[in-house]
Amino acid sequence: MKCVVSGGTGFLGSYIVKRLQQSHHNVTVWGRKLQLEPSSAFEAVISLAGEPVAQRWNDEVKQKIRDSRVLGTRSLVDAISRLPHKPRVLVSASAIGIYGDRGDEILTETSRPGTGFLVDVCKGWEVEADRAAEFGIRVMKLRVGFVLGKNGGALAKILPAFRAFAGGRLGSGKQWMPWIHVADVAELFSYAVENEVSGVWNATAPNPVRNSQFTESLASAVSRPALFPVPPIALKLAFGEFAQHMLDSARVVPEAPLHHGFHFRYPNLKPALQNLL
Repeated sequence: MKCVVSGGTGFLGSYIVKRLQQSHHNVTVWGRKLQLEPSSAFEAVISLAGEPVAQRWNDEVKQKIRDSRVLGTRSLVDAISRLPHKPRVLVSASAIGIYGDRGDEILTETSRPGTGFLVDVCKGWEVEADRAAEFGIRVMKLRVGFVLGKNGGALAKILPAFRAFAGGRLGSGKQWMPWIHVADVAELFSYAVENEVSGVWNATAPNPVRNSQFTESLASAVSRPALFPVPPIALKLAFGEFAQHMLDSARVVPEAPLHHGFHFRYPNLKPALQNLL
């Protein structure tokens, strides 16, 4: 199958491209120099591009976060609409940020969205992806959680602190963390391309953990103590408005993939960390 991947040079995109190539798909990475011309004939489009969320927010950064996802997906779907030979499927990334801060509530694909900036971004993002269905294209949206990988994602950002004996839980540590191994994310995108599924799936491991449990497991994996809890005020000073979202609790489970028989290679945190570290 001929596939084009928007955002295919990034951390997650590179894993997805490799996974598709392992299944002998013909993969093209869509960058600024590649345009979807009328002669383009792709069977699958995978959309991943977006401004990093994990940074200090200000009005300009928030606009980039929103526009890169909402307007970026709108532009992509507009380009697809002009193709005489339209792809069979659009697989669009979304994010677990759509659920907001929900405490201990178990969140599945049928759970209502929460409230807040990231919620609004994700809702707009998914609406733009769904427009592709108007042109007879199968649309699949994967709400990606905290991705754990060797060369990027959530793990790469926090691992140096743990190895420097400065790792610790965030705030109370009671908030749920919907994590997932990068290999399982890549497998989910590949599955969505190859199988007649549509709608929305949670791209998270079946067993989310609280931040305190994640902290203990990671500290153990790198043979370091987790001595220094990070107070909310310190997060606020470092990340501004984004700090509050670092303390959000989202107990997200992938009910839809499990119902369809999808097999997670790393359903539990400890083996996932052992594989990566």
